[in-house]
Amino acid sequence: MVLQPSLKNCLWLACVLRTPKAGFRSTASGGLIIQSVSNDVYQNLAVEDWIHDHMDLEKRQVLFLWRNSPAVVIGRHQNPWQECNLRLLRQKNIKLARRRSGGGTVYHDLGNINLTFFTTRKKYERMENLKLVVKALKALRPQLDVHVTDRYDILLDRHYKISGTAAKLGRTSAYHHCTLLCNADKFVLSSVLKSPYKGLKSNATPSVPASVKNLFEEDPSLTSEMLLDAIAKEYATQHQIDHHITLINPADETLLPGINNKTKELQTWEWVYGKTPKFSISTCLNMAYKDSVLEVKVNMDVKHGRIEVCNIDLPKQWLPPALYSELIRSLTGSKFCPNETTARVTTLLRVCPQDDELHSRWNLLCENMIMLM
Repeated sequence: MVLQPSLKNCLWLACVLRTPKAGFRSTASGGLIIQSVSNDVYQNLAVEDWIHDHMDLEKRQVLFLWRNSPAVVIGRHQNPWQECNLRLLRQKNIKLARRRSGGGTVYHDLGNINLTFFTTRKKYERMENLKLVVKALKALRPQLDVHVTDRYDILLDRHYKISGTAAKLGRTSAYHHCTLLCNADKFVLSSVLKSPYKGLKSNATPSVPASVKNLFEEDPSLTSEMLLDAIAKEYATQHQIDHHITLINPADETLLPGINNKTKELQTWEWVYGKTPKFSISTCLNMAYKDSVLEVKVNMDVKHGRIEVCNIDLPKQWLPPALYSELIRSLTGSKFCPNETTARVTTLLRVCPQDDELHSRWNLLCENMIMLM
């Protein structure tokens, strides 16, 4: 199949997307298949929001196809410290994003396909969407043993998860999105989706671990492009529309007015971390100092991503009382974030007495505190 980013096609799409909702009644009908030319997770999630908020889905259902550079995507009501290894994400320069739908945490890279089915709320049917994906896979490779579970996952060989599902149901519009593992980096996937943080208690929605497998492992001749094309073909058949994919640029304000503001919002600390449900940490830091190991108990309450309550049970004489009090005061109300904590403790260190042993103790404590984040 040939993708069609022609001027005529783009002008037609611009007319369809930019027309106010009332304007779809006379011109827009049937289905529409769109693929993002961007691999940026924030831009692609913003497209989902834009279509959900702006398109009239009464007459025009939409399939949105997209792939991302390495990223971890958490559900709207999840806790990133509970779901993934944030330190490893920072080391590997892997993005963290919070989507507006529920569900669990997923790892994306270019070996993972993302599919979003947009309909009215009345027509929303995730099981039918997943059956469409399975039918497309079977048409492409009849020997594949793939089926949909009652949990709305797609399993390969009755055991390995190759697709997970999440959804957003608005007042009148809805979307269901799912992943499809083609040739993702499973080593990175398993590493980043393993939280190292101890003593964390949260009511946030937890992910359900599962064994995963790439379709490429089952059939090395499969590619992401082949899978995208097969799914688009099946979608076109079921909606009785022409089999072509329209390419869009998620940064194009002429096509998607206001899209860049949506993208910026999804990147903010306040959205990615600040929307985390309230949680607490109760843990013990085993700090090696000189020839001994000190046990330091830490208890924190974190709300909207900020430290609301902070208690650090230090050995007597470890820090001067005034400095300890200033540390607690500085941390309370600050972001539960290594960068902000580093900046605050560095500022406090400048006003510490010029004592080498005191500075060593201070740095050791702060390094261990930052490891909690």
